[in-house]
Amino acid sequence: MITPEPPRSPEQRLRDTLDRLRDDEDAWVATASPDGIPCLVPLWFAWNGATLLMATRRTNPTAVNVTPTGEIRVTLGTPRDVVLIKGEAEIVEGTALPTDDGDAFAAKLGWDPRQSAPCVYLRITPHTVQAWREENEQAGRDLMRSGTWLARPSSPGRSAVLPS
Repeated sequence: MITPEPPRSPEQRLRDTLDRLRDDEDAWVATASPDGIPCLVPLWFAWNGATLLMATRRTNPTAVNVTPTGEIRVTLGTPRDVVLIKGEAEIVEGTALPTDDGDAFAAKLGWDPRQSAPCVYLRITPHTVQAWREENEQAGRDLMRSGTWLARPSSPGRSAVLPS
């Protein structure tokens, strides 16, 4: 039997989540077609403090599925250390992406989708962010609701900048 660590404070969970958004490279992305057919894929991402940026082919189900409603789910981590993001995605053509965003994505991931014509970016604006490790963190898992952060990091440490 695994003995869980004590639950983290909301401030610590937020710091850990912002660190993951800044440092992690991979996420699971879930969308659904208008017919309700689910699609779950891993994608690389970059975080700018307010939105996630991902890239995929325009014809892939992930990009096609976000077009009708924009609804998307993104998960970072493992089943025992989860960050779940619910948000809205918009398709951004590489030529329409601000240069700073494209440069930051390429610098973090070593790949520049702007040089791949069939690729588009997904710009994801989080509406809900939850983070938990074990069952003992389920009750306080909400970090963001309706696009508003519920906690502030108590000490900046290495944490990413929290959007205002």
